[in-house]
Amino acid sequence: MELVKGQKVSYPSQGVCMVEGVESKFIGEMSIEFYSLRVLNDNSVIMVPTENARNVGVRPVISSIQCKKLIAQLSADFDEISCDWKTRSRNFTGQLQSGDVFEAADVLKKLTFLSHEKKLSFREQTLLEKAKFLIVSEITNAQAADEEDLRAEIELLIESACKKHLRSQPRVMSASVH
Repeated sequence: MELVKGQKVSYPSQGVCMVEGVESKFIGEMSIEFYSLRVLNDNSVIMVPTENARNVGVRPVISSIQCKKLIAQLSADFDEISCDWKTRSRNFTGQLQSGDVFEAADVLKKLTFLSHEKKLSFREQTLLEKAKFLIVSEITNAQAADEEDLRAEIELLIESACKKHLRSQPRVMSASVH
């Protein structure tokens, strides 16, 4: 994967970044090329070896077609949620670390649903906020949308998914709350 200066990319757990260029650095006696990525959210810089960028999950920001699919997926029903909090936590963390915004959408829907049933643990609340941030960041940069309007629209879509899930699996949550 070749990234170019000025290109917007997504970095797992950090959100959208701008490629500032390629820099060479000596590690021992080897010269290694790194992408310099400016995180748009906090203006920090991440250095990623060019040969390792794909492996760590760096990818171009979603296209407008993928953005429409993501928005449609936000209101769709979702799979059963594990009753075991350790399994949930491990799965949600893995989904967010994958860098796949569609996986982040799944995490957001499931944790929002759980939040209606019980108070989320600190860890789950943190994962919920991270998923929401990643989705808003990606869609905002893919569509140049207003962030506040987008947040409200996403919340409506997620609530729709939660209602669908409650209709399709009404007894699932009673087991996971205990």
